Amino acid sequence: MSEVNTGSRLGGWTRFVTARPRLSLLLTLVITALAVFAGSGVADRMGSGGWAAPDAESTYATKALEREFPASQPNLLLLVDSGSRGVDDLAVAAAAGRLTERLAAEKGITGVGSYWQTKAPALRAEDGREALIAARIQGDEKSAAAVLDRIAPDYRGTQGVLKVAVGGPIAVQHEMQETIQEDLLRAEMIALPVTLVLLVMVFGSAIAALLPLGVGIVAILGTNAVLRGLTEITDVSIFAQNLTTALGLGLAIDYALFIVRRFREELAGGAEVRDALGITLRTAGRTVLFSALTVAVSLAAMMVFPQYFLRSFAYAGIAVVLLAAAAALILLPAALMLLGHRVNALDLRRLLRRGRRTAESTERPAAEEGAGWGRVAKLVMRRAPFFALGTTAVLVLLGLPFLGAEFGTADYRQLPASANSRMVQEEIRDGFPGNPGGGLEVFTEGSATAAQYADYRTRIAALPDVLRVDGPVTSGAHGYFTVLPKGEAVSQDTQQLVKDIRAEPAPFDTSVTGTAAMLVDSQRAIADRLPWALGIIVVVTLVLVFLLTGSVLIPIQAVVLNALSLTAMFGAMVWVFQEGHLSGPLGFTSTGDIETTVPVVMFCVAFGLSMDYGVFLLSRIKEEYDRGGDQEGAVVFGVSRTGGLITAAAVILAVVMVAIGTSRVTNTKMLGLGLALAVLMDAMVVRSLLVPSVMKLTGKATWWAPGPLRRFHDRFGLSESGGPAPAPEAPRQPPVGEPDRDADPDRDADPDRDADPDRDADPDRDADSDRDADPDRDRARV
Repeated sequence: MSEVNTGSRLGGWTRFVTARPRLSLLLTLVITALAVFAGSGVADRMGSGGWAAPDAESTYATKALEREFPASQPNLLLLVDSGSRGVDDLAVAAAAGRLTERLAAEKGITGVGSYWQTKAPALRAEDGREALIAARIQGDEKSAAAVLDRIAPDYRGTQGVLKVAVGGPIAVQHEMQETIQEDLLRAEMIALPVTLVLLVMVFGSAIAALLPLGVGIVAILGTNAVLRGLTEITDVSIFAQNLTTALGLGLAIDYALFIVRRFREELAGGAEVRDALGITLRTAGRTVLFSALTVAVSLAAMMVFPQYFLRSFAYAGIAVVLLAAAAALILLPAALMLLGHRVNALDLRRLLRRGRRTAESTERPAAEEGAGWGRVAKLVMRRAPFFALGTTAVLVLLGLPFLGAEFGTADYRQLPASANSRMVQEEIRDGFPGNPGGGLEVFTEGSATAAQYADYRTRIAALPDVLRVDGPVTSGAHGYFTVLPKGEAVSQDTQQLVKDIRAEPAPFDTSVTGTAAMLVDSQRAIADRLPWALGIIVVVTLVLVFLLTGSVLIPIQAVVLNALSLTAMFGAMVWVFQEGHLSGPLGFTSTGDIETTVPVVMFCVAFGLSMDYGVFLLSRIKEEYDRGGDQEGAVVFGVSRTGGLITAAAVILAVVMVAIGTSRVTNTKMLGLGLALAVLMDAMVVRSLLVPSVMKLTGKATWWAPGPLRRFHDRFGLSESGGPAPAPEAPRQPPVGEPDRDADPDRDADPDRDADPDRDADPDRDADSDRDADPDRDRARV
């Protein structure tokens, strides 16, 4: 894509928006209203699983057992408490029998069995007061959840002489789904007002502050509609909704912040509304498109994994990024065209100044802020080796705990301690023998004699870490054994036991399933495809950053520095959530491991967000370097120009992530708090310390590229300043006392006119929203 072609397309879009802003706004609002209707009820159609690889041996065995032996795979457990009578009391046994028969008669229920039918020791509590009724709800997650909703109220609570609690995997998944929905609503209620306050502090104008929120809401509603459509053709995880909210608000605010501030800058400089909007779309709009592309690519890498939990984050992430960019380039320009100078209305910060403001005092904070970021950059570059090595060492040190990461699978401990299904599972875990729920099932296919079955059972029982082997249960040419491990359900020893069973020769075909087997298969699926995902992210990042900068070295620096910005997040993931530090204040239960798929999600999302901020910084540095050829001056300029903007955007995004992190579900809490930490580390440490110091050390070599690549970049490279300006409908006369800005041939080539030291002595003029927001000042200038 050449610069000219891109500029032409943006110019055409600028003419459409400026000519028909009401039509653009109306179409966007109509589409958004349709999205509200289309996306309604999306959470009810999502799943709460998705960690298993669909093409794995354990998945095959699970489906085969469900088909051939439904009773072997119970997902519904009724915990029956007999009180002081004991489970063997005649009245208790009679009541439990009637309860079992009633459950077996329910539509959608199969494989019902109980302690009173089988007298199996594993179904009777060690104290003799409690016993289990096990059953399987047929169908996928959505239909099983509907059956559970229908029958659970009739079985929960007092049933004659019995007291019954409902548990099992399906109850855990269903309660997790409901908890996430409630937590997401609460997070939105927290994030929206806090974000609005922060935006008012950044912009000053209440009108300008509302625009990014509008863009974010449109992106979230549109993504919900997309996800609702996807649920018709594939499984989508409920966890993806958290990403929709976080990225919808975060990226929309980033993009709108960039566009609105550039538009206000142009207005404050004397441009007419139409011209200001055209310049904004050709400059800031181009950067928004490029940034959205880089973030979407990082999220798209999760499509290579087979687990629908990971693929769901790709679906939601790609949709919300593209919709946020589209809203920023469609809804926002139309609104700005209609608002014009009124975008600066309702300056709420004047209430705090109480009339003490003067022109000089209004500009001083902006000057000090810009000078502050510039001084930081100069200090870092004067001590470049110290800051480069010191910052890298600190980041690596923060990431060291991740070397001790243990990977597991999500279970009932993801829920808060007060959750009903969790309490049932803990009672079963602590009160029943043989680690119920942690067993392995070995599905067999093919005819075999009783002696062959017995010999295979003996060899399996002799394996290390096997507590007991039950079975076989046979039906025709199919059968299964149940293997109870000595250790925890997903411990390293149990995972090794899965591999040992699979390696044991048998006179029939075997496949192993169970919690540990699913974990082993999931880890293998991720390990097999992780190089592809990383390769996609790295290669595309290298290409895109090269197209932006024309440098061979800067793309490599971007990949390495982005990876370093994530070390604190991964270290905290282990130190806090695996090892349990701060579990009390944060309100979660440490399981001693990290769910296998979550680090992949966090890496892809955090890397994309890091590139988002990197694009803003590199585009400013590149523009200044192209104009003056001064390497050090360009870096100082870029940091001073973007330091306040990136920091404000990162703080706002971190607020949204922390709101998501208030969830009562551990994985969601880890996702929100971990990404908040990564965003802040990237904006405040990497962009302000590592980037300037590394670029100082690399010097002029930073911008080197071999001849063929440089010619390729000259022809196809992306730049914030490229492209012809759209022709205005009528020539604009310059204001009295002001030079003709349109006659300046360098004006359109300079995306940041505030960077010109001859134009304004204020090193961070665009950071002063008070100055832009003061209509009296603008009239005085004219």
